[in-house]
Amino acid sequence: MRHTALYASAWLCVLACTSREPIKQQAASTTPDGPPVPPISKWVVDPENSSVSFVCKHVLSNVRGMFAQPAGTITLDDTTVANSKIDATIQVGSITTGVEERDTHLKGADFFDASKHPTITFASTSVTKSNATSYAVTGDLTMHGVTKPLTLAVTASAPFMHAAGIRRGIEATTSVNRKDFGLKWEFPGEAPGVVVGDTIQITIDAELMLQGD
Repeated sequence: MRHTALYASAWLCVLACTSREPIKQQAASTTPDGPPVPPISKWVVDPENSSVSFVCKHVLSNVRGMFAQPAGTITLDDTTVANSKIDATIQVGSITTGVEERDTHLKGADFFDASKHPTITFASTSVTKSNATSYAVTGDLTMHGVTKPLTLAVTASAPFMHAAGIRRGIEATTSVNRKDFGLKWEFPGEAPGVVVGDTIQITIDAELMLQGD
């Protein structure tokens, strides 16, 4: 009986150690930095999981809107960040604020005049990096036929695996004065900036897909 008890104890120890082994292996395979990415990497925006949203003051409240499915390419040089490059395009016709009459007005000649200026574009001229996830991207924003410099504050996630590929998520924020781009319409009889605020807050949410060589 004594020998039987010893054998049973030994088997229990083996089983306990074996049951813990897969957990140890799983933890070792997960790294906080995500999958490896080349020092110079090329990314493309996944339009179905990306958007450009904005907030505009309307009297005492905020009106929110969105441009759907932006397109863009990013070349990120982690060795020499200044060599990085970003280009993006927004289709003006994709604008939506949840009110069809207002969307039609925004696409018309009083605002974006989408028939003459169907796209909004951004081309970077300078990229700097402040830490592992934060960048400042300065570039030329062209909207309504007017080009002005603009700086984006960008936060990027670590790379991650999804759908058999490597991806990153980014959020970029900035603000513009609509009148700097010729969007000067005011509601008749109201003071300037009351019905449509002058300062527009912009947030870009984009999912990036790593491209091969």
